[in-house]
Amino acid sequence: MEVHRKIFNVKKRFPLLSKSILLEKLISEQSKEDEGCHIKLSDIPGGLKSFELVAKFCYGVKLEMTSSNVVYLRCAAEYLQMTEEVAEGNLISQTETFINKVILRSWKDSLTALQTCDDLLPYAEDLSIAKRCIDSLAVKAFKDPNLFSWPMTEQGSMQSPGGSVLWNGISTGARTRSRSSDWWYDDVSTLNLSTYKRLISVLESRGVEVETIAGSLTSYAKRYIHGLNNRLNTAHVPLALMPSEEEQRNLLEEIDRLLPFQKGVTSTKFLCNLLRTGLILKASHSCVSNLERRIGMQLDEATLEDLLMPTFTYSMEALYDIDCIQRILEHFLAMDLATSGASPGLVDEEQLIGSLSLTPIITVAKLIDMFLAEVAPDINLKLSKLQSLAAAVPEYARPLDDGLYRAIDIYLKAHPWISESEREQLCGIMDCQKLSLEACTHAAQNERLPLRVIVQVLFFEQLQLRTSIAGCFLVSDNLDGSRPLRSGLVAPNEGGGWTTSVRDNQVLKVGMDHMRTRVSELEKECSTMRQEKRD
Repeated sequence: MEVHRKIFNVKKRFPLLSKSILLEKLISEQSKEDEGCHIKLSDIPGGLKSFELVAKFCYGVKLEMTSSNVVYLRCAAEYLQMTEEVAEGNLISQTETFINKVILRSWKDSLTALQTCDDLLPYAEDLSIAKRCIDSLAVKAFKDPNLFSWPMTEQGSMQSPGGSVLWNGISTGARTRSRSSDWWYDDVSTLNLSTYKRLISVLESRGVEVETIAGSLTSYAKRYIHGLNNRLNTAHVPLALMPSEEEQRNLLEEIDRLLPFQKGVTSTKFLCNLLRTGLILKASHSCVSNLERRIGMQLDEATLEDLLMPTFTYSMEALYDIDCIQRILEHFLAMDLATSGASPGLVDEEQLIGSLSLTPIITVAKLIDMFLAEVAPDINLKLSKLQSLAAAVPEYARPLDDGLYRAIDIYLKAHPWISESEREQLCGIMDCQKLSLEACTHAAQNERLPLRVIVQVLFFEQLQLRTSIAGCFLVSDNLDGSRPLRSGLVAPNEGGGWTTSVRDNQVLKVGMDHMRTRVSELEKECSTMRQEKRD
């Protein structure tokens, strides 16, 4: 008998022959009176390993069925037709009993048996072994692991002070399992992609929460796609089994298809890392587009580091992918407009400050301004790119333009060769009326800004100073007008408050004198600059 090029000299009374319908049939076809026969079993599932296990069973050698070998035995028994018709308690019935009563009742055994199915296709599929193991895992995935794990973890005296599990009063050294919903993520990450996809599909059909599904997909992706981790953790995967770039790209695209398309089911940081890795691996256009939309749905949860998508080309382009960020921003704005249902043009200042519905878009506006300031020093960054991204943020989303001014100033400093008209064009996206007093003071002395912009800044700075002075006069008048209303007799407990008010009034008057001086200086500077411009 030949099994995968290995010869076994077997007598006709070999016990296997009496328990296998297939072998009995093959021998009867080849057997002659005094001549031997040569039987080849080249297609036996599991090959030599399965045959040796079956031989031990037939010879009565002690054979311990385990989750690692029972699928080999079951498939080989089916191939050899070791049914109850030829022998009572034959291998098919024994393996089926072991699978149903032992394997499918344990999470660990079901997982191990499922992994062995990969080497025994298509028999493992035809016998529904893989399906039964997947169903078993799906049922147990969202239940307490202590209900089906061995040894069982019990409360009270069955747990040692150190936290190890006790079995019949004896410490096993095993630690208790975490009861969080993600306890099974690492285990199922050992499955191959096709089997893992089937498990996820069954979990979805059983109504498992989308957050749980997304968490498992995240764990699986981080295990095999190296770019998703800051440090390559190869401890989980042997070097010989590390996936190639093509395999990682296919896996990334599959993860994108499997992830629930819903806001908040996974972190924005993970989605940004997935997109960044997809750009490196040259993922398909549809995959990249889907990831951009996913990030756009929750852009207000992103950080500056998340948005730094390098440009992976050899041409002299910007260091970071500006177009990608603009597409993400456009997805966010479209979603924000659809969910808010309000017209941006009707947003007034009070609503801008107090409305909770505007909080996300204000957060995104600050984030984009930070991104612009981060990429502005890049000498290869085109003016049109910076201007387009800055202008994509609605005006009502920026209560102040200080962040935008900072980005413009950094860009002008890093690109001193651009023309005056280009400087004015760039500064045109900034509203000088929305600069704080500190930003106005800085801009008024900024030689990199065009003269026209400086004049505008000086003008609006004067308005702010005059408004502040008017407010101070109003406070002063209120304090002065309140004196006649007071009684000439001051209660002992009120004397301190009156003295404090008088002192504050004096401080305010001194501050107003300084402000008047500053306004006069600014008016003179503005007049001088206007005269120089006319000349």
